[in-house]
Amino acid sequence: MSNESWYAETAYGMSEVPQQERSTERLWIMRFAKVRLPWGNAEDITSVNLLEKFSPKKLRLHEGFKKEREEQIATNTYAPSPFEHIDFHIRDDHERFRYALLPASSHFWLYMRLFGKWFFYIFFTLSIPSHFVMTSATTEPFWELTKRSIFEYYSWFLGLPLLSWAIGSLVIKHFPSLWIKPSRGPIWELNRRTGLVTVFDYKNNGEYKKSGTIGELNAPFYEFDAYIATSPDSQGMPMNVLYLAHRYRNIMINFGALLCPGPETQPACALWDFIQNYMDVSRPLPDLPQYEEYRHLDPTTAEYDRLTGRNPRFWIDMDDATFKQVVREMHQRVDSIDTFERPNLMARYVTYVD
Repeated sequence: MSNESWYAETAYGMSEVPQQERSTERLWIMRFAKVRLPWGNAEDITSVNLLEKFSPKKLRLHEGFKKEREEQIATNTYAPSPFEHIDFHIRDDHERFRYALLPASSHFWLYMRLFGKWFFYIFFTLSIPSHFVMTSATTEPFWELTKRSIFEYYSWFLGLPLLSWAIGSLVIKHFPSLWIKPSRGPIWELNRRTGLVTVFDYKNNGEYKKSGTIGELNAPFYEFDAYIATSPDSQGMPMNVLYLAHRYRNIMINFGALLCPGPETQPACALWDFIQNYMDVSRPLPDLPQYEEYRHLDPTTAEYDRLTGRNPRFWIDMDDATFKQVVREMHQRVDSIDTFERPNLMARYVTYVD
């Protein structure tokens, strides 16, 4: 399949960006505590959480499930799982990176398990030294105080988070129908094949509430700019998150759900490099584990792999120790990223007014 027949005319390539109109002046709130990142010279890099998303071990498990499913279909013994036909509105392949979140009802059980687990560990760790302080400040025998404290104090101080952890774990492991549910739809999409960025609109003049029709706000990728927005957390520490904002319209993506805000700017810069590389059809797909099974379906990537002789099972056959080393090396590369020293190559095609 040729590149021309696969990619749309609107597909993005850094060397083929058209001249554009002057950018519109942003509102002051859009300029406050936000730093525009330069276009171009992207490194072959990504935020570490995307690299760790699918380890080789997970790839092998997926391959095993896929083979078993094909064998069962061939022998007419296949029984679909209850959730197999549910559309969770998530795609991450050679065509599009579409993002969606689980609904609030699903997050309730996940948070119940997560917070119950960590609060139990924290309170248990703090209770040990505090208990010895209490025993040293009283004449009551140690074991008598310990027994009384267990029933009067620790039973709820540790029992509540332990109960939350247990219930959340029970539901997630044994009652998936209570928490595995699709959301109302996707949030945003980066489409490599068409070169378009789409934000899904659920406030489109009430159409979603009336008919369930999800609006779509889309524009070419090259009309967006990346920003790092900085805001304080509850302790006053600066937290950085990556945004993608359209240069002429009110279309914006907050990548905070994909990459959690943090005190460092490097992970957000690495995510911006990944996004540029993913959308650029003049370059192969980012070489990440989750894209290995799709590389032969993307013309640019397939040609690159043919010329370089890339092992088509590079990731899936990688041992755990080697993968851990790759992750460590990616951490180092992210820490030393040079984003803020690069020129903004998009300035060749658009005049920025602010």
